[in-house]
Amino acid sequence: MKLIWTVLKVLLAVFMIYAGSQHFIKPAFFNAFVPDFLIYKTAVIYASGIIEVLLGLLLLVPKYASKAAFGIFILMLLFLPIHIWDVFSETPAIGSHKAALIRLPIQFVLIALSYKLYKTNA
Repeated sequence: MKLIWTVLKVLLAVFMIYAGSQHFIKPAFFNAFVPDFLIYKTAVIYASGIIEVLLGLLLLVPKYASKAAFGIFILMLLFLPIHIWDVFSETPAIGSHKAALIRLPIQFVLIALSYKLYKTNA
């Protein structure tokens, strides 16, 4: 069972590092996800990218893995309203309504996985 959780932890870390790096490669892609009431959208996109990459890397360091898992859990909770809003929006921020319907359950999986990794001390 420990092997399964280790594999899931590495997969989550790779996902976070990849997703975070995309904030720098294609920042315009993330513009639609940043609510209009936030100023400096590009700075928000870059900051969230830095946080995602950092948490992904720290998840791979045993000493910090549990804290990183908790950080990912909090980050995914913060992103959840955006994904919920996207499902109920007439025009989803990115892609089709079908894509928004796919992203929302994935968000719940990421929340559950990061919480479980935190509780098992990653």
